[in-house]
Amino acid sequence: MAEQREEFEDDRPLASEAEAKALASAVRLRIMRLCLDQALTNKEIALRLGANPATVLHHVRKLVDTGFLAPQEERVGARGAREIPYLATRKSWALRSAEEHRSELSTAKIEAFLTEVAQLGDPAKVNIGRLGVRLDEEQYEEVTRRIKALLDDLAAMRPGPDAKPYSLFAAIHPDASRE
Repeated sequence: MAEQREEFEDDRPLASEAEAKALASAVRLRIMRLCLDQALTNKEIALRLGANPATVLHHVRKLVDTGFLAPQEERVGARGAREIPYLATRKSWALRSAEEHRSELSTAKIEAFLTEVAQLGDPAKVNIGRLGVRLDEEQYEEVTRRIKALLDDLAAMRPGPDAKPYSLFAAIHPDASRE
């Protein structure tokens, strides 16, 4: 069996147990993504996910409690009801996961990615590459450093006036089929 490696060499603070559990859900990862650019109410999130509002509220509360979503100023909805919109804090990018939580987080990220790609309807809309390589330990570390640097640069980038939303999924993993 291949040895477990660090996801990326990284000096970000370690996620607490509660934060790690909050991130270990594909639904919660998708909620954070939906609320990344605009504040959405629980009802709006549920509609976009095609999910039960009560179930979504459970996830929203967990994300608020752990600081991944921030409630915004209350507003009045179409029928006069009070609504609280939520905005993603981007805190998830500022944390790293302990090794004991990486499996759950990796699974949640893959599930969220597959769900989001399936919603496109046309797989040709995904600009994807796949490559098999052989790397020694030094090369592996260099590749992971470069992937992390690219993701950090993109996370810090400020969108231009005509910017459109995109998602990026990058992974490097042992290729058990070629061993």
